[in-house]
Amino acid sequence: MRIGLYAGDQSDIETRIEEVRTAAELGLSSAFFNQVLAWDPLVVAALVGAAVPGIELGTAVVQTYPRHPISLAAQALTVAATTGNRFTLGVGPSHKPFIEGIYGMSFDRPAQHTREYLTTLRTELSGAGHVQLPGVQPPPVLLSALGPVMLRIAGELADGTVTVWATPATIADHIRPRIDAVAKAPRVVASVMLSVTSRPDAVREEIAGMLGFASDLPSYRTLLDRQGQRNVAETVVAGDEETVAAAIRAYSAAGATDLLVSPVGDAAEKARTLELAGELSRSR
Repeated sequence: MRIGLYAGDQSDIETRIEEVRTAAELGLSSAFFNQVLAWDPLVVAALVGAAVPGIELGTAVVQTYPRHPISLAAQALTVAATTGNRFTLGVGPSHKPFIEGIYGMSFDRPAQHTREYLTTLRTELSGAGHVQLPGVQPPPVLLSALGPVMLRIAGELADGTVTVWATPATIADHIRPRIDAVAKAPRVVASVMLSVTSRPDAVREEIAGMLGFASDLPSYRTLLDRQGQRNVAETVVAGDEETVAAAIRAYSAAGATDLLVSPVGDAAEKARTLELAGELSRSR
């Protein structure tokens, strides 16, 4: 299992570059950037890739509804070319409150939208559509998927899936069986919040205060109910080094091909968490 960084905060670009440079120096294999309502993750990946050699760059994830698949294909191919083919494109439909409430677009039939979107996107990335960038290698595509229908689409039309809030048991018993049923050697990328800390309950309370609202988004609510959890903060792995290391090993045993580590806690806790992730990455 490869271990990478989930660079989910919204710090300035120079801080992002230094964060990824540190991750690369520690031995992590990748850095993935999210999309909220601030920095554009594709531009960030291109800028970071120019400054930090070697490490894989990716998005987890770009929202599909606001970006036409032809435009996104051109952007993704540009980033792939400028980073020496170190780029992986993660996409997903996002959630109804964001797409309808913020962008003012219909979130009707998201699974059908995703299937049609990926079909067009892959055609454009391959050079068989409107986008023509001769000699540019198309980047791998991952789909954010948690439910059976989306996992099937990920297996059929993408190179794998990227998950959030999923436990090792969910990876092993739910995600891998469904995507493996329709795909050969799919990539299963699990993002997880980790904290090497002496105050695990306090760290989880902090995450509940910041991200607890996500617990009520329908796809996440279904996942949490499956896992017997009430709040996304309960998915945070927090404790001493052995507790966190054991959790990382559990994701590997469950069938995750990649683990994206999102360090949480105070500055010292985040630094130690990233160091531990690097130690485990180098030992593989």
